[in-house]
Amino acid sequence: MFPTSNLTTIGYMNGAIEPSFCISTAWEMVQRRFGLYIGSSVVMLLILGFAGIIPFADLILTGPMMGGFTYIVLTDLRGEQAEFSMLFHGFKRFVKLLVIGLVQAIPAIIYQIIQLAITVQDLFSTSGTADPNFFQAKPVNDALGAGWIVFVPMMVGYFFFSIIWNMVLMFAIPLIVEHDLEILQTIKLSFAAVFNNIGGMIHLFVLSMFVAILGMIALCIGVLVAIPVIWAANVIAYKQVFPLPGETLFTGPSGNGGVLNLNAD
Repeated sequence: MFPTSNLTTIGYMNGAIEPSFCISTAWEMVQRRFGLYIGSSVVMLLILGFAGIIPFADLILTGPMMGGFTYIVLTDLRGEQAEFSMLFHGFKRFVKLLVIGLVQAIPAIIYQIIQLAITVQDLFSTSGTADPNFFQAKPVNDALGAGWIVFVPMMVGYFFFSIIWNMVLMFAIPLIVEHDLEILQTIKLSFAAVFNNIGGMIHLFVLSMFVAILGMIALCIGVLVAIPVIWAANVIAYKQVFPLPGETLFTGPSGNGGVLNLNAD
């Protein structure tokens, strides 16, 4: 794996995702290699958690770390020996996976910038001369009501934007891991493949949310199982959309597909 891509075209299947197959297969994989998947996901989350102490360090590491987890799943799917050390194989394509990770994190970056702007605004608004009416009742209800009218639609819009943005880029990291495509080619191909499999993507997202809810109901242990199942299911969906020549195990129900010319301007 991790070849240097010399492809001129790369194809994808339309309507190929079978969400229930993705989830059930991911669950079987996690059960079969429980220590590998739970251990690698926990280590990854710990690394990103500690990296978050340093501003933007977690955003820098997310792409390469997810690339390593993807590497583990792809290796296991091919019947090859997957090992814990493969979690760090994403650093072999650090720059590309870093950029893709940052692109995927754009909604989170926007949210952090908005939070920072609000914090700075609050600091400046509370500094300066003291308010002589500080201890008197203030007509805050109207202001709060107006704020909620703006805040709630903004957060709802942000929520859906985040879901759609991450969904259309879901295949980007696996494409770099498996084919070492250029960044713009990767983004373009992921967008095209997702929109031609949008029904299966939405269905998979709903099932993944259900798995996550079950994990939360089962408290900490359940969440630790749900996370690698969801991540592995996304990689299996990728393989259904982008099967290599001769791969039939993961081919979905559709018999047609699209092709991206990698040499096109």
